[in-house]
Amino acid sequence: MSTWRSSSARLYVQRDEAEKEVLVQRLRRIEGQVRGVIQMVESDRYCLDKVQQINAVTAAMREVALLIISAHLTAGVDLATHSESAEPAITEMMTLLRAALKQ
Repeated sequence: MSTWRSSSARLYVQRDEAEKEVLVQRLRRIEGQVRGVIQMVESDRYCLDKVQQINAVTAAMREVALLIISAHLTAGVDLATHSESAEPAITEMMTLLRAALKQ
């Protein structure tokens, strides 16, 4: 379960080992996909094949980002509902959402 920790003006989500492992496994799978794209470029594979693989990598990275955002928002709501002032948690969540929407 994710928890918050504070450092200067930022609030950080601390993930448990199981949450971290899910993210790391997905990122390692994506890393393998990227190596596959590199090999496709080096071997002059058909452009559409390369673009499809790049799109798959992009979608996979977006899913990792959504997992990170979900944990951050869940922890933020928990913090906001169990503290005297919800403002720091809401500010932090809005900062994260602004960054995520820049894509």
